[in-house]
Amino acid sequence: MKKILLGVAIAASFSTPAFAASDFGAKVEHLLKAQAFKYFGFVKPITDSASAQVDRVPGQNANDLIKLATGLHATILTRKAAHVSDMFAFWPSEENPTHTIWCNEGGRVQLDNGKYNPSVQAIDLISGEVTTIVRGMRSCDGIRLTSWGTILATEERSDGGAYEIMDVLNTNATISDRATGANDDPAHVVKRTALPMISWEGLTVLDSGVVIAGDEWRPGTDADDKDGGAMFKFVPENPRSDSGVISDLAQSPLAAGSVYAMQVSCKDSKQQFGQGCEIGNAGWVSVTAENARDDADAAGATGYYRPEDLHRDPAYDGTGVRFCWTNTGNEGAKNYAEVMCGVDSDPLLADSDTRSVVVNRFVEGDSDFNSFDNLAFQPGTGNLYVIEDHPHGDIFACLPDGKDRDIKSDGCVKVLSVKDATAEPTGFGFSADGKTAYLSIQHSDDSNCPAGSDCEDVDGYPTSDIIKITGFKVPR
Repeated sequence: MKKILLGVAIAASFSTPAFAASDFGAKVEHLLKAQAFKYFGFVKPITDSASAQVDRVPGQNANDLIKLATGLHATILTRKAAHVSDMFAFWPSEENPTHTIWCNEGGRVQLDNGKYNPSVQAIDLISGEVTTIVRGMRSCDGIRLTSWGTILATEERSDGGAYEIMDVLNTNATISDRATGANDDPAHVVKRTALPMISWEGLTVLDSGVVIAGDEWRPGTDADDKDGGAMFKFVPENPRSDSGVISDLAQSPLAAGSVYAMQVSCKDSKQQFGQGCEIGNAGWVSVTAENARDDADAAGATGYYRPEDLHRDPAYDGTGVRFCWTNTGNEGAKNYAEVMCGVDSDPLLADSDTRSVVVNRFVEGDSDFNSFDNLAFQPGTGNLYVIEDHPHGDIFACLPDGKDRDIKSDGCVKVLSVKDATAEPTGFGFSADGKTAYLSIQHSDDSNCPAGSDCEDVDGYPTSDIIKITGFKVPR
């Protein structure tokens, strides 16, 4: 009798207007937030983005600059990084780094002291001391550590080049000619002209020397209906099979090779490309390095809305490589951005007739989570952190796809929000143990930082704040 009454009560509760008016999706979101520690390693995500304006002024601490999830802690590593510090790589290794190596996205400016503004800088992870490595690049953005012990730093310009640097902490070079890459320290810095000339941002460098990268290009930039940015792959002429650090830049696999652009097909038996073919099977069409963008457009490579950051998924254990990138979209046009992921089953293969890549959407934006720019995989968890590019920009943590039917993230929560609406969060990345993250607060208004203050100009050039975030718990 009790069982019958209980069943009636449950049935009644499901049929009441109160239950009918509830939202199952909202319940799932609430449940994920309530279990944040279990899935993300911090106690409580933030609900609302920062809203009140907080200017960059002397004497601030990290909590003055960002709103942060409960259970995480932030400190300022340095306030002396070059203005518009963007992405970074660890040095000399991801496992045991002593420094982070940063790209400065500023233009090529000659300062009052006669020098060009910093392009690449090293920041000591203990002292926060900042050392300039390279000057004279323009809009340095994408930067990665290679497995053979060099740094690849790239420019986010229409004529963007890629520069390989070795013995980084003993390098002090100025690029005198961006077209050729001529500089005053050619033993340590060389322009890799075999790589495509594109607007670089996101990229991954495989152990073989294969480079996969996106062209940060908005549809319709040159002319109405012009395609957006394509995805490119560099395949080295001499793929690297050795391990260890090289002793001469001539030994790098980036010295020579071929470039291809990704073309997604709408068929499983042949290449059929064009509008409506942004996901699915993909092959690679040949392009020239020096004219990569126009060649890709002419060959029917797939265009996306401003592909920005891109990283290899370190947790992927299948055949080939899984790489994910952000398409920033246009918030004003209700294109709320997306994270795409591709699995290339044979990275050394580049053939338009062989569909070696499968591309699908992994995260889709919304009115509160949009304008995706940077991303970072958290080691040990598979979680993907996605960083927004707009005033009071947020960082969201997204779960990997589980065993449910779909092939998307199982859910995202808000971790961080920047209080200065003139700035944006960028360059976010994790240490190898997944417990510490670093972040740049980029292009703040520095008019309130006079000479002699902790946020003053350096060499007559404005500065950025680099923040260290600790407290992430990584489940065993």
